[in-house]
Formats: sequence, structure tokens, C-alpha cells
Amino acid sequence: MKMSKTVVLIHGAWLTPAGWDYFKSRYEAKGFAVVAEPWPFMDAPIEQLRASPDPRLKKLTVDQIVDHYVAIIDALPESPIIIGHSFGGLITELLLDRGLGVAGVALDPALPAGVVPPLRMLASAAPIFAEWEGWDKILTMSFKSFAETFANTLPETEMQAAYDTYIVPCPGRIYWQDALGIRVGLKKGNPERAPLLLTVGEKDITVTPGAVKAAFDIQKHAPALTEFKEFPGRSHFLFHEPGWEEVADFALDWAVRNQRAVQPAS
Repeated sequence: MKMSKTVVLIHGAWLTPAGWDYFKSRYEAKGFAVVAEPWPFMDAPIEQLRASPDPRLKKLTVDQIVDHYVAIIDALPESPIIIGHSFGGLITELLLDRGLGVAGVALDPALPAGVVPPLRMLASAAPIFAEWEGWDKILTMSFKSFAETFANTLPETEMQAAYDTYIVPCPGRIYWQDALGIRVGLKKGNPERAPLLLTVGEKDITVTPGAVKAAFDIQKHAPALTEFKEFPGRSHFLFHEPGWEEVADFALDWAVRNQRAVQPAS
């Protein structure tokens, strides 16, 4: 069986592809071609995204993000491994649900329709939903929220630099879509779906282990392999905090080991 040597990395809300720099370098050193493209309207330097984001970003929808990556994947010479973080994890699941990819890994994924978030998650997301008309705004994550709910296990000495380097505004609309279950549903028992690994950090407050396990309960009915992995002592920032190498290697090794036969992109 020919194995795919292409990886597509999908960033989550509040981030850009720069957040994947550790994973990208590590995977390229292993001989993989790595594609890490930004969401629509986010192809700009981080300084510009923070100071003057594209006004079209406030109306960005989940469908637009998914379609954006469908076009990227369709242009590749082979069907890739897809790895996404947070909202990018949910996008990964939605792409696999369309039959794309040879395997997928969702790191701390946002929740698909049908999963009720626990109170702990709702509390961490409260600033988003408390924003007046937040569904039609570009929102900003405060340093306090980053330190307390997003990167809560990152060493304190590294928090400010990480926040300044990686965190950017994001559209509130996608959070409301997710909360209301709009265009984020997955087919139960989808026979076209590739193998999928759902992962979460034990100390994640943004997306809790229990919530990801509930998402796993939806996905495990597919004929393709579906597995769950919890990383002890990790936060939502598990892809960039100390020990990220374990996460990166586990994700890629699992995907390579369990991928289905390569199929040319349509």
C-alpha cells in the first residue's frame, strides 16, 4: 500500500499557521511535505492581524473555512493526513466527514453538533458569548483568558511571549454557529470517513477531556478506526508547550500507521 507523505495542518481560532512551526519543522525533517495555510482573510503578518484585521473576517463561517481547505486538499498531488487543533480539529472532522484525507487527528477539537459542553467549558467561553452582537464582530482574546484557560499549564515565564507571538483576533460568528449546532454536524457511522484520532490535554479547560470523549462517542460508530488519546498534564496549548514533541510524534505516528490507501485528490 502506498503511504501518503503529505500532511495538512489546520490551525484553530485565535491562531495562525505560525502556531504549527514546531510541528511543521519536525514533520519536514521526517520527510513529509507539510501544508499549513491560514483561514480565509487571515493571510497577513501577525502584526497586521492584531492591529487591523480584514473586516471580512467578522462574517467568516464554518462552511467557508471547510470549503477553503477542501480546495487546498483537492489541489494536492495525493490525499493527505489532516491534523487540526481546536476549531481546526473540528474542521478536520468535517473534512473527513466529506471523505477527504487518508487519516485525521483532531487535537483538543471544538465540539460537533450533539455534544453539550460542560459548565467548565462554558465558563471559559463566557467572554465570547457575553460580547454584545459578538456573532457579527471580530473578537480578541485577553491575556488573562490566554493564561487561565488556553495555556494554563505553560510556564508563567513563557506566557507573555507566547501570547504576543501567536494570539490574534478571530470571528465570533463561528463560535455562535458551533454553540447552536449550525453546519457542524457529523454523519453517524459515515462509511466514507478515514481513520480518526481524537486527542485532548488532561488539563484543558477550553475543551475538556469529557467533552472530547463525548465527541468520540459520536465518531466511533464509523466503520473506520476511531481512537481517543488523553495527554497527561497538558493544556489547550499542548502543541506548543514543553513536551510538544510527544504530541507531534504520537499524532503523526498514529496517522501513518492507520491511514487508508492513498487516493489521488479529485
